[in-house]
Amino acid sequence: MTEPAAASAVRIALPHGEKVTHRDVAANGARFHIAELGDGPLVLLLHGFPQFWWTWRHQLVALADAGYRAVAMDLRGVGGSDRTPRGYDPANLALDVTGVIRSLGEPDAALVGHDLGGYLAWTAAAMRPKLVRRLAVVSMPHPRRWRSAMLRDARQTAASSYIWGFQRPWIPERQLTADDGALVGRLIREWSGPRLPDDADVETYQRAMCIPSTAHCAIEPYRWLVRSLARPDGIQFNRRMKRPVRVPTLHLHGSLDPVTRTRSAAGSGEYVEAPYRWRLFDGLGHFPHEEDPAAFSAELINWLKDPEPDR
Repeated sequence: MTEPAAASAVRIALPHGEKVTHRDVAANGARFHIAELGDGPLVLLLHGFPQFWWTWRHQLVALADAGYRAVAMDLRGVGGSDRTPRGYDPANLALDVTGVIRSLGEPDAALVGHDLGGYLAWTAAAMRPKLVRRLAVVSMPHPRRWRSAMLRDARQTAASSYIWGFQRPWIPERQLTADDGALVGRLIREWSGPRLPDDADVETYQRAMCIPSTAHCAIEPYRWLVRSLARPDGIQFNRRMKRPVRVPTLHLHGSLDPVTRTRSAAGSGEYVEAPYRWRLFDGLGHFPHEEDPAAFSAELINWLKDPEPDR
């Protein structure tokens, strides 16, 4: 894929023609692509695997209409952001996120993260609490809950079989890009609930994964998560995550999520020393923000506007 073709796969318009602004910002020694819409308090949206900023297309519009500056960033190595040779451990990726907040000229942000983006949102809130105004996490337990579930819950281990498969060298990258990214489409459909995504949406994610080096970079964080479980750096990170989250937290999950079990995610509130709200979306899978964007956006915006959530 040529550089212009890669850019055209990422810097795309919103579904109904809203004029999202695409630009690059520098943070933590790298360059990050962002898509931006609206004015007001900053809400920074972090995507998961196997996606990029476009997963938040519905929420960008809803948040902008509600009076927020909505910004969706591409994580390191994905979409239009730099594909660096290293730096895919969660502590460094969280510094990418907080660095983008600073580069946007804002004192803080409400962080909204899905899947891997949710893992990084938890991490950023613990590591740089002054930069995180509120925290909303989708389809991802607290990092310490994730680690415990992966090691002690046989059902969660089985549900996360794709992560164990990522530990092989080179083979996962080739599988993700074979047949124009067909595996990406299969994973998204299998992980969704009954409201399956449109074929055009799936093809958008497939094209983005086929940008050179993206598959490798998208897998690297998961390699670190597993390979570090018994290493000093992983154990040290797990200890750092004992630090409680001290900002209002909204935890959203789909009842039919086949990747992250509800049992694994529930209970993350024990790491939050602030108002904590758990919301289970009945009948939705791993991508509630795409499967039912209206209900998801309403839940998120109502919570953001609540001056004293759950007090």
